[in-house]
Amino acid sequence: MISAKQKKRIVLVHPRGFNWFPGKTDITDIANRMVPQGLLSVAAYLIREGHTVFVYDCLGSRAPVDLAGQVKAILSFDPQMVGFSATTSSFPDAAELALKIQEQSPDVTTVCGGVHVSALEGNLLNEYPAFDYLIAGEGEITMAELAAGLDPSGIPGLIHRRHNEVITNEPRPKIADLDSLPFPAYEKLQGFPGDYHLPLFSYINTPGSTMITSRGCLYQCSYCDRSVFKKGFRYNSAAYIYEHMKYLRTKFHVRHINIYDDLFTANRERIVQLCDKLVNFPLGINFNCAVRVGFTDDDLLMMLKSAGCLMVSLGIESADPQMLTRHKSGVSLDAVQNTIERIQKAGLRAKGLFMMGLPGETEESIRRTSDFIVSLGLDDMNMAKFTPFPGAPLWKTIREEGTFHEDWRLMNCLNFVFVPKGIVSKERLDQLYNEHVKRFYSDYGWRRKFRGRIWQHRKSMMYLLRHLPAFWSAKNQFEPGK
Repeated sequence: MISAKQKKRIVLVHPRGFNWFPGKTDITDIANRMVPQGLLSVAAYLIREGHTVFVYDCLGSRAPVDLAGQVKAILSFDPQMVGFSATTSSFPDAAELALKIQEQSPDVTTVCGGVHVSALEGNLLNEYPAFDYLIAGEGEITMAELAAGLDPSGIPGLIHRRHNEVITNEPRPKIADLDSLPFPAYEKLQGFPGDYHLPLFSYINTPGSTMITSRGCLYQCSYCDRSVFKKGFRYNSAAYIYEHMKYLRTKFHVRHINIYDDLFTANRERIVQLCDKLVNFPLGINFNCAVRVGFTDDDLLMMLKSAGCLMVSLGIESADPQMLTRHKSGVSLDAVQNTIERIQKAGLRAKGLFMMGLPGETEESIRRTSDFIVSLGLDDMNMAKFTPFPGAPLWKTIREEGTFHEDWRLMNCLNFVFVPKGIVSKERLDQLYNEHVKRFYSDYGWRRKFRGRIWQHRKSMMYLLRHLPAFWSAKNQFEPGK
């Protein structure tokens, strides 16, 4: 534990960013306000080290939308340090907030980390002088060592200035034992859990929360940025996950958890142990998780169902064989179809995750994917708009693959900033996206299945009705010409 003299007052900020369509009211926080999981993990670690920590979520229900109001709220905590965790689309907001904070309180130390920083590293410190430090990779230990007053030149993972020269220190070694980390500091998040909510119709009971139980991935899809956690696969033990769930249930009365691991079932033994624990010592919690083709045997799916799992997501991306081979290795359409059938046979809901606009995309590949989506009989679907990210393998050659408008604020998987050569224009790509998303939700089979679950989804329906104007505005984004 650090000495009283070394203790800092630290505000950790989740910047809002630009998360919707240009010229439209941002309603993403109404549709799905997610817990800033990584930021809360850093907060918990700093608290354990003896610092006084506040978390400020600019996407929170009580946060002002304007930057001036956000700066006023952040400085009201009288911080000595302010740390930001930013994605590509929220990094410009983080930079503007840091600049305004430095102008009003020049003694405050400003730090930024997250996936965008981890991908671009030292170049950002040259271009954004309002940041005193950047952190690449996992932030818990690096931030704690900086807060404790260690010499910046000796802190792995830190990017800093020395005599106007930007210095990038050696990488921070990955945290080998994730069980050594404290549970995220949910209690520092104003309005949690009631003001945070999962996607509509993805749950039965409320309130909801999110969890991440592993870091890294064994695979490297062409579009995926692995700058923070790199390759490899580290995970919490079954005992830790159970206690984490129990903590959320007993302290915050959480009834549903979305687990956002890329490879939740990759280590079969820990899932078997977790399911056994949840069956023998139930917590009254449902959960959703994601799986990958090849990690979903029938016995495991039945165990997930018995343990309280409601819905399983499967990354599919495209139904064009050439696109799959290029962008998501090790996945075949036959295996996808078989996995979806077995998920549903086990009594679980199946959600397909797709991506439109990848390099090589054509109108024919989009039509093929749309036909495949309808044929699968999915319970739900998400179609992301492909966004090139600086840490992804595709980044180096993306400008050779089509037209790329590099506007960081729009790089959020909600806008097409890249148009592949096989599509005539961004307008045509938007039109195709709208048509095929509407096609799925207009399909008779999906609507019949949805109607059969209306009572289960009464809490989602009530939420939808309370925020009907905002959701109606969102619906109109999928109407051509509006």
